[in-house]
Amino acid sequence: MGSEAVARAPKVEPAELPPEERAKKAKEICFDLLAARPRTVDELRQTLRRKGFDDETVEELLGKLDRSGLVNDAEFAETWVRNRHAHQGLSRTALVAELRRKGVDEEIANQAAEEVDRESEEERARELVRKRLGSLGSVDEQTAIRRLLGFLARKGYPQGLAYTVIRDELRTYGAESALLDDVTLD
Repeated sequence: MGSEAVARAPKVEPAELPPEERAKKAKEICFDLLAARPRTVDELRQTLRRKGFDDETVEELLGKLDRSGLVNDAEFAETWVRNRHAHQGLSRTALVAELRRKGVDEEIANQAAEEVDRESEEERARELVRKRLGSLGSVDEQTAIRRLLGFLARKGYPQGLAYTVIRDELRTYGAESALLDDVTLD
């Protein structure tokens, strides 16, 4: 039994397909993407354009997907905020920035981020600092503060909140944390 080479059809560009086949192919691509995880309208739009689909085909399909409820940026944003805040510990600011990069309208992104109130944001920052304190080892207080401030900054937490949380958690952890006592916050 010899191995036979599998003949592959040459790749056909979407523009070369008849309109019905082009629409069908674009729909398959979107369904494959949506099967993996929810997507924003803009993510789907960018993928279809990258694959060579014309604007008319793209916008017609995205309109149908929107009307059917298969894509909904507001629902996507709410789910994104809930998951990324809970699992990644991101602040409201960082969450809005991520949503904007995904093509979510600023108003929708801000509205979804309102789900994370000041208290839950502070509590999540405290959890992150407590967890990180255990892995810092035996570093001096100044190094610990610098690392913790950088860590929270990368998660998008405001500087004032970060100082307060770190000072309080260092005291609870047993450190003096006198270095942050003189810091005045805006």
